[in-house]
Amino acid sequence: MLSLLHHIEGVWWSNLIANTLRYAAFALVTWAALWVVLKGRLSGRKIRGETPPAGQLAVEFIVSMRSIALFATSAALMSLMSHSGWYPLSPVARSWGPLWFWTSLALMIAGHDAYYYWTHRAMHDWAPLRRIHQRHHMSHNPSPFTAYSMGLGEAAMMVAFVVLWPLLVPTTFAVIPLFVIHQIARNTLAHCGYELMPARADGRPLVDWLTTTTHHDLHHAQTGSNFGLYFTWWDRWMGTENPAYREAFARAVRAPKSEPEPIPASA
Repeated sequence: MLSLLHHIEGVWWSNLIANTLRYAAFALVTWAALWVVLKGRLSGRKIRGETPPAGQLAVEFIVSMRSIALFATSAALMSLMSHSGWYPLSPVARSWGPLWFWTSLALMIAGHDAYYYWTHRAMHDWAPLRRIHQRHHMSHNPSPFTAYSMGLGEAAMMVAFVVLWPLLVPTTFAVIPLFVIHQIARNTLAHCGYELMPARADGRPLVDWLTTTTHHDLHHAQTGSNFGLYFTWWDRWMGTENPAYREAFARAVRAPKSEPEPIPASA
């Protein structure tokens, strides 16, 4: 029993450190690259004119560390559940080989997008859940540090997906770190404040079924639309995509141009 407790404690600490490093790496690197190093070059892709104050970034980082501590607790819980035989589908997934490994990762990402859409929408539409989402929307003008800045109730709702998914779908535990890396990368970019998606000639996103920074930034600005995280599918199927989205995206990817020089009058 004592050795099991030591193991669970080790899982908690290792997960805390790993998720902190992932979050800090993605948030800090994104902030430094976009808001410092490439600030001038990407000025035409900045979605909003104002920049969040340093105090907001500090609060977001501190609140995010609280969320990460909860995520580590869920990892320890999953380890205990696995030890108790609660995840019989994980060995099945291992026996299905590498093709299923990558298939299950894609399914987990798609499943999380659906889960996120409906839980996120419920946190806006259902009064008992609105309160737990308030902390995240205190970042009205988001930053790369906003990704995990949420109340404990929302953090618990988000991490519940990771706990429940392997109970329902054969998934090896080795898939989960890759899922987490994808999730924090997309989450950080969604809040980064700069539109990085290439545009087509007509001004639409090059990959229109992926959410863009503009897509999620509109959600923070107006709250009642654009609930998806990775894909635009659910918002379009359910009619919750902001009608101004494509116009806002086209505006975000067009660098401001100087006025043309007047044509001299002919002699």
